[in-house]
Amino acid sequence: MSDIMRPLAFEKLLNWILEEYKKHRTIFGIPEEKFYKKNDDYYFEIFGEKCETPLGPAAGPHTQTTQNIVAAFLTGGRFFELKTVQILDELDIEKPCIEATDEGYNTEWSTELTVSQAYEEYVKAWFLLHLLNEMLHLSKSSERTFVFNMSVGYDLKGIQSAKIDKFIEDLKDASQNEFFLKCKRILKTEIEKGKIPFLNNADFAEKISPEISNSITLSTMHGCPPEDQEEICKYLMEKKHLHTFVKLNPTLHGYEYVQNVFKQLGYDHITLKEESFTHDMQYDDAIRMLHTLTEFAEKQNVQFGVKLSNTLAVVNDKGKLPTDEM
Repeated sequence: MSDIMRPLAFEKLLNWILEEYKKHRTIFGIPEEKFYKKNDDYYFEIFGEKCETPLGPAAGPHTQTTQNIVAAFLTGGRFFELKTVQILDELDIEKPCIEATDEGYNTEWSTELTVSQAYEEYVKAWFLLHLLNEMLHLSKSSERTFVFNMSVGYDLKGIQSAKIDKFIEDLKDASQNEFFLKCKRILKTEIEKGKIPFLNNADFAEKISPEISNSITLSTMHGCPPEDQEEICKYLMEKKHLHTFVKLNPTLHGYEYVQNVFKQLGYDHITLKEESFTHDMQYDDAIRMLHTLTEFAEKQNVQFGVKLSNTLAVVNDKGKLPTDEM
C-alpha cells in the first residue's frame, strides 16, 4: 500500500460504481443486500434540513475520502461530519498512524489531504450520493434526506485564514466553484451519452443543490486553546452564519474519574496523561461557555450544539505507533 493518499478522479469513481454494480451487484465491495433502504418516509430536521436516520460517521478516516462517504451512505449513514480541515494541510504524518486491535488509537492530526483536495472529496461524494439515491431508490422521499456537516480546527487565526475561509464559503455555496461545476459537467455528459442507463434527463445534474453545508463542527483537539473555543464558535455563528457544534473532550470528567472508569471497565492498561486534563477546558468553564453560546446562537438565529465526546490523549506505550502520545 502506498504511503501517500492519492484521490481518485470523479469520472473514475463514477465509472467504477456503475461497472461494479452492473457486473457484481456490489459497490466498493458492499453487496446489494447490505444496502440500507428506508422502508418509510420518516425523517427528522436538523439545521433546517431533512435527515433520514440519526446515524452517520464522525470526522475521521471514514469521511476523508469520497468512497468512504459513499460506503457509509450505502449502509445507512445520513449525517456526515466531514473530516476536519485546518490551515496546516501539508503535514508529514508518520505511518502507521492508526491502530485499532481493540480500542482505537491514532497519532495523526487532521486530513492527509490538502484543504483543496479535501474539498474536492466532499464535492465528489455530494454528487455521488444524489446519484446513488436515484439509482438504488434508497429513500422513499423525492427530496435529499442526508446532511453534510463540515469540520474545522484548531485555532481562530487558522479558521479565519483565506484558505479555510474559502473552504467554508465554497461548502456553503459551491455555485461558483470551478470543481463543483466540473463535476456537474461530467455528470451531465455521462447522462447525455447514455452511460447512466437509469437516467435519461441531464437536468438531474442541474437540480443538485450547490448548497452543500450550512453547519460546522469545531474540533478542539491538538492544542486548541480553551479560551479560544468560545470566540471561534461566536465567529462561526455570527460572521459565517453557520449552525455550529463544538466537540468537547472526555477530560471534562477529570483525571481520577476517567482513570477509575477505565479500571472498572477493564481498560486499566491505558496510561493517562494528567497534564491532558489540566491543560484542557475545565468542567465549570465548559458549562458556562455552553450557556453563553446557546444564548448567542438564539440571537444569531442559528442552532448551537455540543458533541460528546471527542478524543482522549493518552500515553503511547504500546510500541505500535510513532510519537509519545496517541
